[in-house]
Amino acid sequence: MEITKESDRFTVNENGEELGFISFIEEDDVMTIDHTEVSPQLKGQGAGKKLVERAVQHARDEGKKVIPQCAFAKSVIEQNPEFQDVLAG
Repeated sequence: MEITKESDRFTVNENGEELGFISFIEEDDVMTIDHTEVSPQLKGQGAGKKLVERAVQHARDEGKKVIPQCAFAKSVIEQNPEFQDVLAG
């Protein structure tokens, strides 16, 4: 499972096929995560959490705070204390 960055999202790819993504909007010092989607064939493999983790790391690297509008990303961040340092507000 490989995660790559595009301009406004990270994608998870396997054998050259895109199987999921997390999209975001960056504005000033804020990164708003607006959608996460993973193929059913990756269900139970932690791909969604890995995408959230990669987005959180990107926010840290860029000195940004995260607003998780996506319900999945919000849930993952709330359930993992190690991600909460980037939460806005």
